[in-house]
Amino acid sequence: MEYTENEILEQLDLAFKGEPSKYYPKVRPQDIKYNFFLDLEHGYCETAGNRIHLYADEKQWAIVFEKSGYQNRATRAEIELDYIGNCIEYPVDKYPERNYITNANNIVLIDSDEYARIENKQAGNDLETFELIDENTKEIKVRNKLIPFNNNYKDYEKIGIELRDYDNPKKLIGFGDLIRYFNEINPSLISASEEEIKKYIPKNLKKLMTIDEFHYDPSTSPSKQETYKLISKILVTKNTSYWKPSLESNNNWKNWESGNL
Repeated sequence: MEYTENEILEQLDLAFKGEPSKYYPKVRPQDIKYNFFLDLEHGYCETAGNRIHLYADEKQWAIVFEKSGYQNRATRAEIELDYIGNCIEYPVDKYPERNYITNANNIVLIDSDEYARIENKQAGNDLETFELIDENTKEIKVRNKLIPFNNNYKDYEKIGIELRDYDNPKKLIGFGDLIRYFNEINPSLISASEEEIKKYIPKNLKKLMTIDEFHYDPSTSPSKQETYKLISKILVTKNTSYWKPSLESNNNWKNWESGNL
């Protein structure tokens, strides 16, 4: 079955409103369906990097939103992948009382145990230990690989990272600061692999492009935005030369307030 630009925009609008589409599997009345959209201002996630991946053939299409950041309620750094399309194999969490169907998948970058290991334990009060990295830390385990840790706060400030100014007299690096620093100096370190991105879409579905810079507007339906109109045209035509946005890109984390709850 062929698809149209309007259909793609309709599916994006549904995800924007959090409403599941017709492509979700049939479920029981007690089951719950989630449909997530890219959110660069989430209060529980201190956003770092983000990208949009496009896949399509003559009958199938998929958009995968990718966002990395520090989850302040879960005390871990993660990648969130949100899937929208007509060929998604939606993840299902099964429980005796109900199932949860979602279009999202989360990949842990730094788990809570590692954050507990590196958290500052030398301080004058409790807040000086909260979500700050011990200055004597040499390495941090990211995706089960030890990465050298740079504790020079000046290097963070040079790239626009504002360290916490209260109860932080030593100017220690915050848990979320670290992920943003990695995004600026080595984004591949906290980016999803192609295998991870394609986990819930057909393996033979052709990738058209990855969009690293785009105009993000959280207040307007996707169907009314240039960004998604261009994306829908690219998916239908399979022609990436249509990606010629007139609006300035603003999806960098520096332009949005997040992780503040």
